[in-house]
Amino acid sequence: MSRPDRTGRPEPFRAVLGFTFRHWARRPGPVGFVGGSMMAATVADLFMPVYAGRLVDAVAGEGASALDAALWALAAMLALGAAGVVFRHLGFIGITGMTLRTMGDTASEAFARLQRFSTDWHANNFAGSTVRKITRGMWALDLLTDTILIALLPSVVVLVGSTVLLAWHWPAMGLVVLAGALIYVGVTVALSLNYVAPAARLANSWDTRLGGSLADAISCNPVVKAYGAELREDSRAAEVLAKWALRTRRTWVRGTTSGTAQQLVLLALRAAVIGLVIWLWANGQATPGDVAFVLTSYAVVHGYLRDVGQHVHNLQRSVNDMEELVAMHDQPYGVADVRGATAMAVTAGEIAFEDVTFHYGGHVQPLYRDFSLTIAAGEKVGLVGRSGSGKTTFVKLIQRLYDVTSGRIAVDGQDIAAVTQVSLRAQIAIVQQEPVLFHRSLAENIAYGRPGASLAQIEQAARLANAHEFIMRLPKGYATLVGERGVKLSGGERQRVAIARAFLADAPILILDEATSSLDSESEALIQEAMERLMLGRTTIVVAHRLSTVRAMDRIIVFDRGVVVEEGPHEALLQRENGAYRGLFEKQVSELAKGLAV
Repeated sequence: MSRPDRTGRPEPFRAVLGFTFRHWARRPGPVGFVGGSMMAATVADLFMPVYAGRLVDAVAGEGASALDAALWALAAMLALGAAGVVFRHLGFIGITGMTLRTMGDTASEAFARLQRFSTDWHANNFAGSTVRKITRGMWALDLLTDTILIALLPSVVVLVGSTVLLAWHWPAMGLVVLAGALIYVGVTVALSLNYVAPAARLANSWDTRLGGSLADAISCNPVVKAYGAELREDSRAAEVLAKWALRTRRTWVRGTTSGTAQQLVLLALRAAVIGLVIWLWANGQATPGDVAFVLTSYAVVHGYLRDVGQHVHNLQRSVNDMEELVAMHDQPYGVADVRGATAMAVTAGEIAFEDVTFHYGGHVQPLYRDFSLTIAAGEKVGLVGRSGSGKTTFVKLIQRLYDVTSGRIAVDGQDIAAVTQVSLRAQIAIVQQEPVLFHRSLAENIAYGRPGASLAQIEQAARLANAHEFIMRLPKGYATLVGERGVKLSGGERQRVAIARAFLADAPILILDEATSSLDSESEALIQEAMERLMLGRTTIVVAHRLSTVRAMDRIIVFDRGVVVEEGPHEALLQRENGAYRGLFEKQVSELAKGLAV
Protein backbone atom coordinates (compact mmCIF):
# COMPACT_ATOMS: atom_id res chain seq x y z
CA MET A 1 0.00 0.00 0.00
CA SER A 2 1.43 3.39 -0.99
CA ARG A 3 2.10 5.80 1.81
CA PRO A 4 -0.12 8.88 1.25
CA ASP A 5 1.39 12.34 1.00
CA ARG A 6 -0.04 15.45 2.63
CA THR A 7 -2.66 15.78 -0.11
CA GLY A 8 -4.02 12.32 0.64
CA ARG A 9 -2.68 10.85 -2.60
CA PRO A 10 -0.25 7.91 -2.67
CA GLU A 11 3.45 8.84 -2.43
CA PRO A 12 4.46 10.02 -5.94
CA PHE A 13 7.22 7.46 -6.66
CA ARG A 14 5.06 4.50 -5.72
CA ALA A 15 2.01 5.89 -7.49
CA VAL A 16 3.88 6.62 -10.73
CA LEU A 17 5.83 3.35 -10.75
CA GLY A 18 2.66 1.41 -9.99
CA PHE A 19 0.92 3.18 -12.89
CA THR A 20 3.83 2.35 -15.21
CA PHE A 21 4.09 -1.29 -14.18
CA ARG A 22 0.35 -1.76 -14.70
CA HIS A 23 0.80 -0.60 -18.28
CA TRP A 24 3.81 -2.89 -18.72
CA ALA A 25 1.76 -5.82 -17.44
CA ARG A 26 -0.42 -5.50 -20.55
CA ARG A 27 2.62 -6.32 -22.71
CA PRO A 28 4.72 -8.87 -20.78
CA GLY A 29 6.24 -10.26 -23.99
CA PRO A 30 7.79 -7.00 -25.29
CA VAL A 31 8.89 -5.98 -21.77
CA GLY A 32 10.59 -9.36 -21.24
CA PHE A 33 12.23 -9.18 -24.67
CA VAL A 34 13.64 -5.71 -24.05
CA GLY A 35 14.82 -6.57 -20.54
CA GLY A 36 16.39 -9.85 -21.68
CA SER A 37 18.17 -8.19 -24.64
CA MET A 38 19.65 -5.45 -22.46
CA MET A 39 20.76 -7.94 -19.80
CA ALA A 40 22.48 -10.10 -22.44
CA ALA A 41 24.28 -7.03 -23.81
CA THR A 42 25.32 -6.08 -20.28
CA VAL A 43 26.69 -9.54 -19.51
CA ALA A 44 28.89 -9.16 -22.59
CA ASP A 45 30.27 -5.90 -21.10
CA LEU A 46 30.69 -7.62 -17.76
CA PHE A 47 33.08 -10.31 -19.09
CA MET A 48 35.10 -7.97 -21.28
CA PRO A 49 37.53 -7.08 -18.42
CA VAL A 50 38.16 -10.79 -17.78
CA TYR A 51 39.53 -11.30 -21.27
CA ALA A 52 41.34 -7.95 -21.19
CA GLY A 53 43.26 -9.26 -18.17
CA ARG A 54 44.03 -12.53 -19.94
CA LEU A 55 45.25 -10.59 -22.98
CA VAL A 56 47.68 -8.61 -20.82
CA ASP A 57 48.98 -11.79 -19.16
CA ALA A 58 49.39 -13.42 -22.58
CA VAL A 59 51.30 -10.43 -23.95
CA ALA A 60 53.55 -10.52 -20.86
CA GLY A 61 54.42 -14.19 -21.63
CA GLU A 62 56.64 -15.66 -24.34
CA GLY A 63 56.41 -18.31 -27.09
CA ALA A 64 53.69 -19.68 -29.36
CA SER A 65 51.36 -20.55 -26.47
CA ALA A 66 51.39 -16.93 -25.35
CA LEU A 67 50.47 -15.80 -28.87
CA ASP A 68 47.65 -18.34 -29.05
CA ALA A 69 46.35 -17.19 -25.66
CA ALA A 70 46.48 -13.55 -26.80
CA LEU A 71 44.60 -14.33 -30.02
CA TRP A 72 41.95 -16.33 -28.14
CA ALA A 73 41.51 -13.46 -25.70
CA LEU A 74 41.20 -11.01 -28.60
CA ALA A 75 38.63 -13.24 -30.35
CA ALA A 76 36.62 -13.51 -27.17
CA MET A 77 36.66 -9.74 -26.71
CA LEU A 78 35.51 -9.19 -30.30
CA ALA A 79 32.75 -11.78 -29.91
CA LEU A 80 31.58 -10.17 -26.69
CA GLY A 81 31.65 -6.75 -28.34
CA ALA A 82 29.63 -8.01 -31.32
CA ALA A 83 27.12 -9.71 -29.00
CA GLY A 84 26.72 -6.46 -27.05
CA VAL A 85 26.01 -4.50 -30.26
CA VAL A 86 23.45 -7.04 -31.55
CA PHE A 87 21.58 -7.41 -28.26
CA ARG A 88 21.48 -3.64 -27.68
CA HIS A 89 20.13 -3.10 -31.17
CA LEU A 90 17.39 -5.67 -30.54
CA GLY A 91 16.60 -4.04 -27.20
CA PHE A 92 16.34 -0.56 -28.73
CA ILE A 93 14.12 -1.81 -31.57
CA GLY A 94 11.89 -3.61 -29.07
CA ILE A 95 11.53 -0.69 -26.70
CA THR A 96 10.65 1.71 -29.53
CA GLY A 97 7.47 -0.12 -30.43
CA MET A 98 6.60 -0.95 -26.83
CA THR A 99 7.00 2.63 -25.62
CA LEU A 100 5.03 4.16 -28.49
CA ARG A 101 2.10 1.82 -27.82
CA THR A 102 2.26 2.53 -24.08
CA MET A 103 2.40 6.29 -24.66
CA GLY A 104 -0.54 6.03 -27.05
CA ASP A 105 -2.54 4.05 -24.49
CA THR A 106 -1.74 6.57 -21.77
CA ALA A 107 -2.79 9.57 -23.88
CA SER A 108 -5.98 7.94 -25.17
CA GLU A 109 -7.01 6.79 -21.69
CA ALA A 110 -6.30 10.22 -20.21
CA PHE A 111 -8.34 11.86 -22.97
CA ALA A 112 -11.20 9.38 -22.48
CA ARG A 113 -11.15 10.05 -18.74
CA LEU A 114 -11.14 13.82 -19.24
CA GLN A 115 -14.17 13.57 -21.51
CA ARG A 116 -16.06 11.83 -18.71
CA PHE A 117 -15.10 14.16 -15.87
CA SER A 118 -17.94 16.21 -14.43
CA THR A 119 -19.00 19.67 -15.56
CA ASP A 120 -17.60 21.10 -12.33
CA TRP A 121 -14.16 19.61 -13.03
CA HIS A 122 -13.99 21.20 -16.47
CA ALA A 123 -15.23 24.51 -15.08
CA ASN A 124 -12.42 24.56 -12.52
CA ASN A 125 -9.49 23.52 -14.74
CA PHE A 126 -7.70 25.35 -17.54
CA ALA A 127 -7.80 23.47 -20.84
CA GLY A 128 -4.20 24.54 -21.55
CA SER A 129 -2.97 23.25 -18.20
CA THR A 130 -4.76 19.95 -18.69
CA VAL A 131 -3.24 19.43 -22.14
CA ARG A 132 0.18 20.26 -20.70
CA LYS A 133 -0.23 17.63 -17.97
CA ILE A 134 -1.04 14.95 -20.54
CA THR A 135 1.70 15.77 -23.04
CA ARG A 136 4.34 16.22 -20.34
CA GLY A 137 3.27 12.95 -18.72
CA MET A 138 3.43 11.09 -22.06
CA TRP A 139 7.03 12.08 -22.72
CA ALA A 140 7.94 11.45 -19.10
CA LEU A 141 6.66 7.89 -19.51
CA ASP A 142 9.04 7.50 -22.46
CA LEU A 143 11.95 8.69 -20.31
CA LEU A 144 10.89 6.51 -17.38
CA THR A 145 10.69 3.38 -19.55
CA ASP A 146 14.13 4.05 -21.08
CA THR A 147 15.60 4.79 -17.67
CA ILE A 148 14.43 1.55 -16.06
CA LEU A 149 14.85 -0.96 -18.89
CA ILE A 150 17.73 0.55 -20.89
CA ALA A 151 19.72 2.17 -18.09
CA LEU A 152 19.03 1.06 -14.52
CA LEU A 153 18.51 -2.65 -15.22
CA PRO A 154 21.92 -3.02 -17.00
CA SER A 155 23.54 -0.90 -14.29
CA VAL A 156 22.31 -3.26 -11.57
CA VAL A 157 23.56 -6.27 -13.55
CA VAL A 158 27.02 -4.69 -13.97
CA LEU A 159 27.32 -3.65 -10.34
CA VAL A 160 26.29 -7.05 -8.99
CA GLY A 161 28.26 -9.02 -11.58
CA SER A 162 31.47 -6.98 -11.23
CA THR A 163 31.29 -7.23 -7.45
CA VAL A 164 30.94 -11.01 -7.66
CA LEU A 165 33.80 -11.41 -10.18
CA LEU A 166 36.17 -9.22 -8.18
CA ALA A 167 35.21 -10.87 -4.89
CA TRP A 168 35.88 -14.28 -6.50
CA HIS A 169 39.56 -13.28 -6.88
CA TRP A 170 39.93 -10.89 -3.93
CA PRO A 171 37.12 -10.70 -1.33
CA ALA A 172 38.46 -7.38 -0.06
CA MET A 173 38.25 -5.87 -3.54
CA GLY A 174 34.65 -7.07 -3.94
CA LEU A 175 33.80 -5.61 -0.53
CA VAL A 176 35.30 -2.21 -1.43
CA VAL A 177 33.44 -2.03 -4.74
CA LEU A 178 30.16 -3.16 -3.15
CA ALA A 179 30.42 -0.71 -0.25
CA GLY A 180 31.36 2.17 -2.55
CA ALA A 181 28.54 1.38 -4.96
CA LEU A 182 25.97 1.20 -2.17
CA ILE A 183 27.16 4.49 -0.66
CA TYR A 184 27.04 6.15 -4.08
CA VAL A 185 23.56 4.87 -4.90
CA GLY A 186 22.31 5.76 -1.41
CA VAL A 187 23.63 9.32 -1.66
CA THR A 188 22.20 9.68 -5.17
CA VAL A 189 18.74 8.43 -4.22
CA ALA A 190 18.62 10.47 -1.00
CA LEU A 191 19.58 13.68 -2.79
CA SER A 192 17.17 13.06 -5.66
CA LEU A 193 14.17 12.24 -3.49
CA ASN A 194 14.68 14.63 -0.62
CA TYR A 195 16.61 17.51 -2.18
CA VAL A 196 15.87 17.74 -5.91
CA ALA A 197 12.37 16.21 -6.17
CA PRO A 198 10.50 18.75 -3.97
CA ALA A 199 11.93 21.62 -6.01
CA ALA A 200 11.11 19.83 -9.27
CA ARG A 201 7.53 19.24 -8.15
CA LEU A 202 7.05 22.94 -7.44
CA ALA A 203 8.66 23.85 -10.77
CA ASN A 204 6.24 21.52 -12.56
CA SER A 205 3.26 23.14 -10.87
CA TRP A 206 4.41 26.50 -12.22
CA ASP A 207 5.00 24.94 -15.63
CA THR A 208 1.36 23.84 -15.58
CA ARG A 209 0.23 27.32 -14.49
CA LEU A 210 2.28 28.86 -17.27
CA GLY A 211 0.56 26.67 -19.89
CA GLY A 212 -2.85 27.52 -18.47
CA SER A 213 -2.13 31.24 -18.30
CA LEU A 214 -0.91 31.43 -21.90
CA ALA A 215 -3.82 29.33 -23.19
CA ASP A 216 -6.30 31.50 -21.28
CA ALA A 217 -4.99 34.72 -22.84
CA ILE A 218 -4.73 33.23 -26.34
CA SER A 219 -8.26 31.76 -26.29
CA CYS A 220 -9.62 35.13 -25.07
CA ASN A 221 -7.65 37.17 -27.60
CA PRO A 222 -10.76 38.91 -29.01
CA VAL A 223 -11.37 40.40 -25.54
CA VAL A 224 -7.70 41.40 -25.27
CA LYS A 225 -7.91 43.21 -28.58
CA ALA A 226 -11.25 44.80 -27.75
CA TYR A 227 -9.77 46.49 -24.68
CA GLY A 228 -6.31 47.14 -26.08
CA ALA A 229 -4.89 45.03 -23.27
CA GLU A 230 -1.92 43.44 -25.03
CA LEU A 231 0.61 45.14 -22.74
CA ARG A 232 -1.39 44.16 -19.68
CA GLU A 233 -1.43 40.51 -20.77
CA ASP A 234 2.30 40.74 -21.58
CA SER A 235 2.92 41.87 -18.00
CA ARG A 236 0.73 39.11 -16.59
CA ALA A 237 2.59 36.49 -18.63
CA ALA A 238 5.92 38.00 -17.56
CA GLU A 239 4.97 37.64 -13.89
CA VAL A 240 4.12 33.96 -14.34
CA LEU A 241 7.29 33.41 -16.39
CA ALA A 242 9.39 35.05 -13.70
CA LYS A 243 8.02 32.74 -11.00
CA TRP A 244 8.41 29.74 -13.31
CA ALA A 245 12.03 30.69 -14.03
CA LEU A 246 12.77 31.14 -10.32
CA ARG A 247 11.38 27.71 -9.42
CA THR A 248 13.04 26.04 -12.40
CA ARG A 249 16.41 27.65 -11.65
CA ARG A 250 16.28 26.32 -8.09
CA THR A 251 15.59 22.83 -9.43
CA TRP A 252 18.52 22.99 -11.86
CA VAL A 253 20.90 24.35 -9.22
CA ARG A 254 19.94 21.57 -6.84
CA GLY A 255 20.47 19.05 -9.63
CA THR A 256 23.97 20.44 -10.23
CA THR A 257 24.81 20.32 -6.51
CA SER A 258 23.57 16.74 -6.33
CA GLY A 259 25.76 15.80 -9.32
CA THR A 260 28.85 17.32 -7.68
CA ALA A 261 28.27 15.33 -4.49
CA GLN A 262 27.98 12.15 -6.54
CA GLN A 263 31.27 12.86 -8.32
CA LEU A 264 33.05 13.26 -4.99
CA VAL A 265 31.82 9.83 -3.87
CA LEU A 266 33.04 8.32 -7.15
CA LEU A 267 36.45 9.98 -6.71
CA ALA A 268 36.80 8.39 -3.28
CA LEU A 269 35.80 4.97 -4.66
CA ARG A 270 38.33 5.25 -7.51
CA ALA A 271 41.13 6.06 -5.06
CA ALA A 272 40.18 3.06 -2.87
CA VAL A 273 40.05 0.56 -5.78
CA ILE A 274 43.27 1.71 -7.45
CA GLY A 275 45.11 1.92 -4.13
CA LEU A 276 43.99 -1.60 -3.17
CA VAL A 277 45.00 -3.20 -6.49
CA ILE A 278 48.45 -1.54 -6.30
CA TRP A 279 48.86 -2.96 -2.79
CA LEU A 280 47.81 -6.44 -4.04
CA TRP A 281 50.35 -6.23 -6.91
CA ALA A 282 53.13 -4.98 -4.63
CA ASN A 283 52.52 -7.95 -2.30
CA GLY A 284 52.53 -10.48 -5.13
CA GLN A 285 48.80 -11.21 -4.95
CA ALA A 286 48.04 -9.81 -8.41
CA THR A 287 49.68 -10.18 -11.83
CA PRO A 288 49.86 -7.40 -14.40
CA GLY A 289 46.87 -9.05 -16.08
CA ASP A 290 45.00 -8.98 -12.77
CA VAL A 291 45.75 -5.28 -12.48
CA ALA A 292 44.42 -4.76 -16.02
CA PHE A 293 41.33 -6.81 -15.10
CA VAL A 294 40.67 -4.73 -11.99
CA LEU A 295 41.25 -1.40 -13.72
CA THR A 296 39.09 -2.37 -16.69
CA SER A 297 36.37 -3.71 -14.41
CA TYR A 298 36.46 -0.54 -12.38
CA ALA A 299 36.27 1.54 -15.58
CA VAL A 300 33.09 -0.34 -16.51
CA VAL A 301 31.69 -0.01 -12.96
CA HIS A 302 32.67 3.68 -12.82
CA GLY A 303 30.92 4.36 -16.13
CA TYR A 304 27.75 2.64 -15.02
CA LEU A 305 27.86 4.24 -11.55
CA ARG A 306 28.43 7.67 -13.01
CA ASP A 307 25.45 7.10 -15.28
CA VAL A 308 23.38 5.76 -12.36
CA GLY A 309 23.40 9.27 -10.95
CA GLN A 310 21.96 10.60 -14.21
CA HIS A 311 19.53 7.69 -14.38
CA VAL A 312 18.24 8.34 -10.87
CA HIS A 313 17.92 12.01 -11.78
CA ASN A 314 15.96 11.06 -14.90
CA LEU A 315 13.83 8.71 -12.85
CA GLN A 316 13.05 11.43 -10.35
CA ARG A 317 12.33 13.95 -13.13
CA SER A 318 10.05 11.58 -15.02
CA VAL A 319 8.16 10.73 -11.82
CA ASN A 320 7.67 14.44 -11.11
CA ASP A 321 6.52 15.03 -14.69
CA MET A 322 4.06 12.12 -14.57
CA GLU A 323 2.71 12.88 -11.10
CA GLU A 324 -0.14 15.14 -12.26
CA LEU A 325 -1.13 12.75 -15.05
CA VAL A 326 -1.26 9.79 -12.64
CA ALA A 327 -3.27 11.86 -10.14
CA MET A 328 -5.72 12.62 -12.95
CA HIS A 329 -6.12 8.89 -13.62
CA ASP A 330 -6.82 8.27 -9.93
CA GLN A 331 -9.43 11.04 -9.69
CA PRO A 332 -13.10 9.93 -9.63
CA TYR A 333 -15.35 10.99 -12.49
CA GLY A 334 -17.74 12.96 -10.30
CA VAL A 335 -20.76 11.67 -12.21
CA ALA A 336 -20.33 8.02 -13.15
CA ASP A 337 -22.53 5.28 -14.57
CA VAL A 338 -23.71 2.86 -11.91
CA ARG A 339 -22.66 -0.78 -12.15
CA GLY A 340 -25.02 -2.59 -14.49
CA ALA A 341 -26.40 0.61 -16.04
CA THR A 342 -28.65 -0.11 -19.00
CA ALA A 343 -29.31 1.83 -22.18
CA MET A 344 -32.26 4.21 -22.07
CA ALA A 345 -35.03 3.93 -24.63
CA VAL A 346 -37.40 6.92 -24.82
CA THR A 347 -40.72 6.38 -26.58
CA ALA A 348 -42.78 9.35 -25.37
CA GLY A 349 -40.53 11.83 -23.53
CA GLU A 350 -42.24 12.43 -20.19
CA ILE A 351 -39.91 14.03 -17.63
CA ALA A 352 -40.60 13.77 -13.89
CA PHE A 353 -38.73 15.26 -10.92
CA GLU A 354 -39.74 13.20 -7.90
CA ASP A 355 -38.93 14.68 -4.45
CA VAL A 356 -35.58 15.94 -5.70
CA THR A 357 -33.16 17.59 -3.30
CA PHE A 358 -30.00 19.03 -4.81
CA HIS A 359 -27.24 21.36 -3.76
CA TYR A 360 -23.97 22.26 -5.41
CA GLY A 361 -20.78 21.06 -3.76
CA GLY A 362 -19.62 23.48 -1.08
CA HIS A 363 -23.08 25.04 -0.68
CA VAL A 364 -24.75 24.51 2.66
CA GLN A 365 -28.31 25.25 1.53
CA PRO A 366 -29.82 23.11 -1.24
CA LEU A 367 -31.09 24.80 -4.38
CA TYR A 368 -33.97 22.30 -4.63
CA ARG A 369 -35.56 20.67 -1.61
CA ASP A 370 -38.18 17.90 -2.08
CA PHE A 371 -38.85 19.33 -5.53
CA SER A 372 -41.44 17.60 -7.73
CA LEU A 373 -42.52 18.53 -11.24
CA THR A 374 -43.78 16.60 -14.27
CA ILE A 375 -43.50 17.61 -17.93
CA ALA A 376 -45.85 15.58 -20.10
CA ALA A 377 -44.69 13.85 -23.24
CA GLY A 378 -44.75 16.28 -26.18
CA GLU A 379 -45.43 19.28 -23.89
CA LYS A 380 -43.73 22.58 -24.63
CA VAL A 381 -42.60 24.25 -21.41
CA GLY A 382 -40.91 27.58 -20.84
CA LEU A 383 -38.70 28.18 -17.80
CA VAL A 384 -38.41 31.77 -16.60
CA GLY A 385 -37.16 33.55 -13.52
CA ARG A 386 -34.37 35.78 -12.32
CA SER A 387 -30.73 34.73 -12.66
CA GLY A 388 -29.85 32.08 -10.10
CA SER A 389 -33.46 30.94 -9.67
CA GLY A 390 -32.72 27.36 -10.78
CA LYS A 391 -33.67 27.31 -14.49
CA THR A 392 -30.28 26.26 -15.90
CA THR A 393 -29.71 23.79 -13.07
CA PHE A 394 -33.05 22.19 -13.96
CA VAL A 395 -31.90 21.33 -17.49
CA LYS A 396 -28.45 20.28 -16.31
CA LEU A 397 -30.02 17.80 -13.93
CA ILE A 398 -32.11 16.37 -16.77
CA GLN A 399 -28.89 15.78 -18.71
CA ARG A 400 -27.36 14.30 -15.53
CA LEU A 401 -24.45 16.70 -15.58
CA TYR A 402 -24.88 16.54 -11.79
CA ASP A 403 -26.30 13.84 -9.55
CA VAL A 404 -29.20 14.73 -7.27
CA THR A 405 -28.67 14.56 -3.52
CA SER A 406 -31.91 12.63 -2.99
CA GLY A 407 -35.07 11.76 -4.88
CA ARG A 408 -34.94 10.87 -8.55
CA ILE A 409 -35.46 12.18 -12.06
CA ALA A 410 -37.27 9.87 -14.47
CA VAL A 411 -37.77 9.94 -18.22
CA ASP A 412 -40.67 7.75 -19.32
CA GLY A 413 -40.52 6.19 -15.85
CA GLN A 414 -36.83 5.29 -16.14
CA ASP A 415 -34.52 6.65 -13.43
CA ILE A 416 -31.82 8.55 -15.31
CA ALA A 417 -29.27 7.58 -12.63
CA ALA A 418 -29.77 3.90 -13.53
CA VAL A 419 -29.06 4.23 -17.27
CA THR A 420 -25.87 5.02 -19.14
CA GLN A 421 -25.14 8.70 -19.58
CA VAL A 422 -24.42 8.20 -23.27
CA SER A 423 -27.85 6.68 -23.92
CA LEU A 424 -29.57 9.38 -21.83
CA ARG A 425 -27.93 12.27 -23.66
CA ALA A 426 -28.59 10.64 -27.03
CA GLN A 427 -32.31 11.24 -26.29
CA ILE A 428 -31.76 14.98 -25.69
CA ALA A 429 -30.94 17.65 -28.26
CA ILE A 430 -29.77 20.96 -26.83
CA VAL A 431 -29.28 24.38 -28.39
CA GLN A 432 -27.33 26.66 -26.08
CA GLN A 433 -27.13 30.41 -25.77
CA GLU A 434 -23.51 30.31 -26.90
CA PRO A 435 -23.28 27.21 -29.10
CA VAL A 436 -19.83 25.66 -29.19
CA LEU A 437 -18.56 24.50 -32.57
CA PHE A 438 -15.49 22.43 -33.31
CA HIS A 439 -12.72 23.76 -35.55
CA ARG A 440 -13.95 21.39 -38.23
CA SER A 441 -16.10 21.70 -41.34
CA LEU A 442 -19.69 22.87 -41.17
CA ALA A 443 -20.81 19.43 -42.36
CA GLU A 444 -18.95 17.74 -39.49
CA ASN A 445 -20.39 20.17 -36.96
CA ILE A 446 -23.97 19.65 -38.14
CA ALA A 447 -23.53 15.86 -38.25
CA TYR A 448 -22.00 15.68 -34.77
CA GLY A 449 -25.20 14.24 -33.31
CA ARG A 450 -25.42 11.68 -36.13
CA PRO A 451 -21.90 11.05 -37.47
CA GLY A 452 -23.04 8.67 -40.22
CA ALA A 453 -25.41 11.17 -41.80
CA SER A 454 -25.23 11.68 -45.56
CA LEU A 455 -24.59 15.08 -47.13
CA ALA A 456 -28.21 15.16 -48.30
CA GLN A 457 -29.42 14.67 -44.70
CA ILE A 458 -27.02 17.37 -43.50
CA GLU A 459 -28.28 19.81 -46.13
CA GLN A 460 -31.90 19.04 -45.25
CA ALA A 461 -31.23 19.75 -41.58
CA ALA A 462 -29.53 23.03 -42.54
CA ARG A 463 -32.54 24.06 -44.64
CA LEU A 464 -34.89 23.37 -41.75
CA ALA A 465 -32.63 25.52 -39.54
CA ASN A 466 -32.53 28.39 -42.10
CA ALA A 467 -28.77 27.83 -42.41
CA HIS A 468 -28.42 26.42 -45.95
CA GLU A 469 -28.39 29.78 -47.73
CA PHE A 470 -25.59 31.39 -45.72
CA ILE A 471 -23.58 28.15 -45.87
CA MET A 472 -23.77 28.03 -49.66
CA ARG A 473 -22.52 31.62 -49.85
CA LEU A 474 -19.27 30.55 -48.17
CA PRO A 475 -16.30 29.79 -50.51
CA LYS A 476 -16.20 26.08 -49.58
CA GLY A 477 -19.83 25.62 -48.58
CA TYR A 478 -20.32 22.73 -46.18
CA ALA A 479 -16.57 22.01 -46.26
CA THR A 480 -15.79 25.43 -44.70
CA LEU A 481 -13.77 25.27 -41.46
CA VAL A 482 -15.45 27.40 -38.80
CA GLY A 483 -12.41 28.26 -36.62
CA GLU A 484 -11.86 27.55 -32.95
CA ARG A 485 -15.25 27.45 -31.17
CA GLY A 486 -16.81 28.75 -34.42
CA VAL A 487 -15.21 32.22 -34.34
CA LYS A 488 -15.42 32.60 -38.14
CA LEU A 489 -19.22 32.69 -37.96
CA SER A 490 -21.52 35.32 -36.52
CA GLY A 491 -23.60 34.59 -33.43
CA GLY A 492 -26.74 34.03 -35.49
CA GLU A 493 -24.93 31.73 -37.92
CA ARG A 494 -23.51 29.65 -35.09
CA GLN A 495 -26.97 29.40 -33.58
CA ARG A 496 -28.48 28.16 -36.83
CA VAL A 497 -25.72 25.54 -37.19
CA ALA A 498 -26.51 24.36 -33.67
CA ILE A 499 -30.21 24.13 -34.56
CA ALA A 500 -29.34 22.15 -37.70
CA ARG A 501 -27.32 19.81 -35.49
CA ALA A 502 -30.38 19.35 -33.25
CA PHE A 503 -32.62 18.68 -36.28
CA LEU A 504 -30.27 15.96 -37.50
CA ALA A 505 -29.96 14.40 -34.02
CA ASP A 506 -33.77 14.00 -34.09
CA ALA A 507 -34.00 13.42 -30.32
CA PRO A 508 -37.40 13.12 -28.59
CA ILE A 509 -36.46 15.72 -25.94
CA LEU A 510 -35.36 19.22 -26.90
CA ILE A 511 -33.77 21.87 -24.68
CA LEU A 512 -33.40 25.46 -25.90
CA ASP A 513 -31.24 27.38 -23.44
CA GLU A 514 -31.50 31.16 -23.99
CA ALA A 515 -31.18 30.41 -27.72
CA THR A 516 -32.15 33.91 -28.96
CA SER A 517 -31.14 36.15 -26.07
CA SER A 518 -28.16 37.85 -27.73
CA LEU A 519 -29.16 38.10 -31.40
CA ASP A 520 -30.24 40.88 -33.72
CA SER A 521 -33.87 41.05 -34.82
CA GLU A 522 -33.28 39.50 -38.27
CA SER A 523 -31.31 36.56 -36.89
CA GLU A 524 -33.83 36.11 -34.08
CA ALA A 525 -36.70 35.90 -36.55
CA LEU A 526 -34.92 33.26 -38.65
CA ILE A 527 -33.98 31.27 -35.58
CA GLN A 528 -37.44 31.57 -34.02
CA GLU A 529 -38.95 30.19 -37.20
CA ALA A 530 -36.44 27.31 -37.24
CA MET A 531 -37.06 26.55 -33.58
CA GLU A 532 -40.81 26.35 -34.09
CA ARG A 533 -40.24 23.69 -36.73
CA LEU A 534 -37.75 21.91 -34.45
CA MET A 535 -40.21 21.76 -31.53
CA LEU A 536 -42.88 19.89 -33.45
CA GLY A 537 -43.55 16.45 -31.94
CA ARG A 538 -40.93 16.81 -29.20
CA THR A 539 -40.99 17.36 -25.45
CA THR A 540 -39.49 20.85 -25.36
CA ILE A 541 -37.99 22.91 -22.56
CA VAL A 542 -37.19 26.54 -23.36
CA VAL A 543 -35.07 28.51 -20.89
CA ALA A 544 -35.60 32.20 -21.59
CA HIS A 545 -34.89 35.68 -20.34
CA ARG A 546 -36.77 37.21 -23.27
CA LEU A 547 -40.33 36.33 -22.35
CA SER A 548 -41.47 36.83 -25.95
CA THR A 549 -39.85 33.49 -26.79
CA VAL A 550 -42.11 31.53 -24.42
CA ARG A 551 -45.49 33.13 -25.15
CA ALA A 552 -46.54 30.21 -27.33
CA MET A 553 -45.53 27.52 -24.83
CA ASP A 554 -48.14 25.11 -23.48
CA ARG A 555 -47.01 25.98 -19.96
CA ILE A 556 -44.67 28.54 -18.44
CA ILE A 557 -42.96 27.66 -15.17
CA VAL A 558 -41.69 30.54 -13.03
CA PHE A 559 -38.74 29.73 -10.74
CA ASP A 560 -37.56 31.64 -7.70
CA ARG A 561 -34.65 30.26 -5.65
CA GLY A 562 -35.33 26.68 -6.63
CA VAL A 563 -39.09 26.84 -6.06
CA VAL A 564 -41.86 26.94 -8.67
CA VAL A 565 -43.85 30.02 -7.68
CA GLU A 566 -46.19 30.07 -10.68
CA GLU A 567 -47.06 27.97 -13.69
CA GLY A 568 -49.58 28.12 -16.51
CA PRO A 569 -50.05 29.51 -20.06
CA HIS A 570 -48.86 33.02 -20.92
CA GLU A 571 -52.31 34.64 -20.99
CA ALA A 572 -53.40 33.04 -17.71
CA LEU A 573 -50.25 34.17 -15.90
CA LEU A 574 -50.68 37.74 -17.15
CA GLN A 575 -54.11 37.85 -15.52
CA ARG A 576 -52.72 37.30 -12.03
CA GLU A 577 -52.60 40.44 -9.92
CA ASN A 578 -49.11 40.99 -8.47
CA GLY A 579 -48.01 37.74 -10.13
CA ALA A 580 -44.32 37.01 -10.51
CA TYR A 581 -44.57 36.36 -14.26
CA ARG A 582 -46.67 39.46 -14.83
CA GLY A 583 -44.07 41.52 -12.97
CA LEU A 584 -41.24 40.15 -15.11
CA PHE A 585 -43.25 40.70 -18.31
CA GLU A 586 -44.20 44.28 -17.49
CA LYS A 587 -40.64 45.11 -16.57
CA GLN A 588 -39.38 43.84 -19.94
CA VAL A 589 -42.08 45.73 -21.82
CA SER A 590 -41.17 48.90 -19.94
CA GLU A 591 -37.47 48.50 -20.69
CA LEU A 592 -38.22 47.84 -24.36
CA ALA A 593 -40.39 50.97 -24.54
CA LYS A 594 -37.62 53.07 -23.01
CA GLY A 595 -35.15 51.65 -25.50
CA LEU A 596 -37.39 52.50 -28.45
CA ALA A 597 -37.96 56.01 -27.09
CA VAL A 598 -34.22 56.62 -26.95
